Amino acid sequence: MFFPYVGGVTGEQDVGAGGSGNGSLLIYGLGRSGRGVARFLAAEGTWAQWHDARPSAEDLALMDRLHYGRGDVGSAYWTVVAAPGVPIDHPDLERLRGRGAEVIGEVLLAARLRPALPIVGVTGTAGKGGTTVLIASLLRACGVRAREGGNIDPPLLDVVDTAQVAVAELSSFQLERAAGLRLPVAVITNLGVDHLDRHRTVAAYHAAKLNITAGQQAGDVLIVPEGLEVSTRAEVLAFSPARLVLRSGQQVLPAAELPDSIHPANAAAALLAAEAMLLRLGCPVQAEVLAAALRAAQPQRGRFETVAQVGGVRFTDDSIATRTIAVQAALERAKPPIAWLVGGRDKGADLAPLREAAQGRVKTVIAFGEDGEKLARELGLPFVAVSGADGDETMRAAARAGLEALGTEGTVLLAPIGTSFDQFRDYVQRGDSFRRAALALVDVADAADPEARA
Repeated sequence: MFFPYVGGVTGEQDVGAGGSGNGSLLIYGLGRSGRGVARFLAAEGTWAQWHDARPSAEDLALMDRLHYGRGDVGSAYWTVVAAPGVPIDHPDLERLRGRGAEVIGEVLLAARLRPALPIVGVTGTAGKGGTTVLIASLLRACGVRAREGGNIDPPLLDVVDTAQVAVAELSSFQLERAAGLRLPVAVITNLGVDHLDRHRTVAAYHAAKLNITAGQQAGDVLIVPEGLEVSTRAEVLAFSPARLVLRSGQQVLPAAELPDSIHPANAAAALLAAEAMLLRLGCPVQAEVLAAALRAAQPQRGRFETVAQVGGVRFTDDSIATRTIAVQAALERAKPPIAWLVGGRDKGADLAPLREAAQGRVKTVIAFGEDGEKLARELGLPFVAVSGADGDETMRAAARAGLEALGTEGTVLLAPIGTSFDQFRDYVQRGDSFRRAALALVDVADAADPEARA
């Protein structure tokens, strides 16, 4: 089987029909990303080996079905496709490079094997998922067969053969193994601080994020927030959450008309990105179509989503908000007074900007989980600590305490700062638990006042 351009040199390369050694390919790390790579390669008729220190039952079942065997990290490979969860300087990857392998990720693999497919890349410390989904939604509203993937479900390689345009959410982990990636349209939503346990320094983290534009050339477009200066060969367009406009300055929609769950900054960036791609495709840019699509935009699960309401009190799930910049945005958007649910496992977020954002808006903090009380004390705000035998019981206590603190109006806001891993599998499971707890309180309120339901 010939596999063009994977090994990093121009021309075709024989990846072999079995065994290891030069000419073969290794999938390093399975999970969601690695399984997507394996499915894609199998559909291409390409043989590969795999390595994972702790493969799941799902991983092993797929490898068996595809007839992919275990690889040997001591052998030589042309190409190693490494999952984003594997540090780029992992000793195994260094060893493989030393034997001549090029180490890439699924994003660069997709770009090389589908060179005709336009990809819009989106990165940032916060807001990249919401912006990715919005761009794809705007393009679909304009008649373009756009599909989103990458760091959000599904993996990018699962969508490349059904999309006219792929819109990819790109994490710093994905971008650090995407050297030379050229994107016709790229978006940086913002640059804050995150993943220092992986990148070690803010400079290294930002450098990984900025790989999104490293391969861009004249004629490509980079979209950034106003005030962010980036060295690039692409045309730079700046967005502001105060203005939902096209590049000409034409207003598409007043920010006040956006659904509550859609952040104006995400919408502003998405408009410019969708317009840039429409122009590249030679498609008309119709402001009224884009405006209608923004008005109809739906929130992403667990990302500033209003999940219930009791009287004048909203319950807003922003379970994914563990980065300072994301939590700050949630506090600024939520309708005060706010009962702020804080907890989970502390990952060392900078709390100073959050203290400022909370002033005059947060009535009380509801502290929950492993480090909730610690975080509340460090914030220096009034708080009530709750607990439970498990995550669901804890979340029921937190939602109830939030409603009791507010009374008749305001927002019970889950923007927890801490990660979910103390009591939940992930942020989605934590958010679902909050949703169930809030809906149970709706049922209680309805039972107490049947006329309210009518």
